[in-house]
Amino acid sequence: MIRGPRTPRNGTTAVGGRKTAVARVLLQPGTGNVIVGGRPMEEYFPRLLWQNLITLPLRITNTHRSFNVLAKVTGGGITGQAAAITHGIARALVKIDEAHRVPLRQAGLLTRDSRAKERKKPGLKRARKAPQYTKR
Repeated sequence: MIRGPRTPRNGTTAVGGRKTAVARVLLQPGTGNVIVGGRPMEEYFPRLLWQNLITLPLRITNTHRSFNVLAKVTGGGITGQAAAITHGIARALVKIDEAHRVPLRQAGLLTRDSRAKERKKPGLKRARKAPQYTKR
């Protein structure tokens, strides 16, 4: 059976990224529930810092009680995944209402954070750490 691209019946989708983490986010009209990988956000991201980061775009646009968030995230570590979901939510909010673009842009949530791990160089222990110099 050949399937085409999945389009949600009601809701807006967007993709967010940070480091090697990629988040697919679906925003649906609702009461403010956030589900990540089929589990509640509080279970997937136990730290309050990560929870606040994820809900930041909704709080900035004052829509935290207006939408349910369904997110699937792959790759990276837990902090990168939280930032990827934040980026995806911000992009989805702009798709829903173009008026959200200005406050989200001012908060820096629409720009993908391009910082990533620097590659290891030959002759070095890590990207920049050199072996200890010995005189004799």
